[in-house]
Amino acid sequence: MKNKSVIFFGSIWTVAFLLSVVWVIQIKLDVLPYIDQWTREIVPLTHGSALYDFFRVITELGSSHVLIPIAIGAAIGLMFLYRHWYPGLLLLGGSLFAHFLNVLIKQLIARERPSISVTLNAEGFSFPSGHSMISMVCYGLMAYLLCKKIHSEKLKITVETVFGLLVCLIGISRFFINVHYVTDVIAGFTVGFALLYIYIQIDRSFSDLRRRRKPS
Repeated sequence: MKNKSVIFFGSIWTVAFLLSVVWVIQIKLDVLPYIDQWTREIVPLTHGSALYDFFRVITELGSSHVLIPIAIGAAIGLMFLYRHWYPGLLLLGGSLFAHFLNVLIKQLIARERPSISVTLNAEGFSFPSGHSMISMVCYGLMAYLLCKKIHSEKLKITVETVFGLLVCLIGISRFFINVHYVTDVIAGFTVGFALLYIYIQIDRSFSDLRRRRKPS
């Protein structure tokens, strides 16, 4: 079952990565990807609606002025939970690196946003979505590190589902409030998931090393 899940998610990620490469080429050629052309008409339909207001609130959970305090608080809590500094460092260091990588990619692609808004934390370039990418890493690591300490399988599934849904909603919100294209969001999820996977492998290697070093 586990191998099937790995193959399933690995296949989805590979497709998303290849599509992202195609989109980068199109963006650099000043061509609007087809998926962005098809979805642009949706945005005006939700403006001023209850759905827009909902996403306006949700998007704040991925904004720096909210996410930074949450990440710091979670890091402190994880250090107490694990009785070690490492989980907190992984969470904060991993999220910070994701931020710097996002800024670097944005500078390289230099795609203009569909709209600029200081109040929506939407300035600078657009591709990939920082909210999608950094939320994937930050909330993903929170869920992973929490679940390592949870013994109940049902509770693990609940935690993973809640955090996974939150990350998806944060990314989607950026499209519906018109500060990102759909391709920005998908690319953000794609790069963020790759970083999350790398961090999880680093943590597993570190945990194995600590276990081997413990006196028998």
